[in-house]
Amino acid sequence: MEYVTAVPHPRTEAAPGRSGRRSLAVALLSGALGAAVALLASRQRWAEGTASVAGGAFPLSVKGSEVTGVPAALAIVGLAALVAVFAVRRSGRLLVAALLALSGVGTIAAAVSGASDTGALDTKAAQVSGDTAATAASLSHTAWPYVAVAGGALILLAGLLALRFGRLWPAMSGRYERSGAPRPRAPRPVDPDRPEDLWKALDRGEDPTGTEPA
Repeated sequence: MEYVTAVPHPRTEAAPGRSGRRSLAVALLSGALGAAVALLASRQRWAEGTASVAGGAFPLSVKGSEVTGVPAALAIVGLAALVAVFAVRRSGRLLVAALLALSGVGTIAAAVSGASDTGALDTKAAQVSGDTAATAASLSHTAWPYVAVAGGALILLAGLLALRFGRLWPAMSGRYERSGAPRPRAPRPVDPDRPEDLWKALDRGEDPTGTEPA
């Protein structure tokens, strides 16, 4: 004998929906925050030193953008890719998500490399001393390159989330066709006995007589 229970079966669609919403929120937050952090860090002082001049030691300092422009450039690319994720679907979304993740990887690599770079300080030392062979002395580095690394890590996290959960995220409105043109609207009915309807149809570019051209 079979028994019928009134208890409904659990819905399996709820979990993917929650996962999609959570991952979307985390990706947006981490991607935007990571790009902002990387851009901010690139404008700060990364290294300091001195140059030998006639009057003694001349203090030098360089910003992150003077050491390398890669973190700032990739932060902008990552931010654009984060927005573009919602404009494409299927394989296009995967490609954009991969670009977002690679922007994070590139930001991390460039910031780590710039953390110990002395080329920008040596260039300034040569300019100040007037000696092309001069190099900076008393070198020291700040923590800002590693702040840029943290920004790159957040961008990378956003890219990985997009690769893993991007298929669950919403896309832009389907108001437009694949070609990008708006969907044509059906002509409104025109009452030939009402002159105002005829004029409105003409204003819309419609044929009020309802006849098709030969």
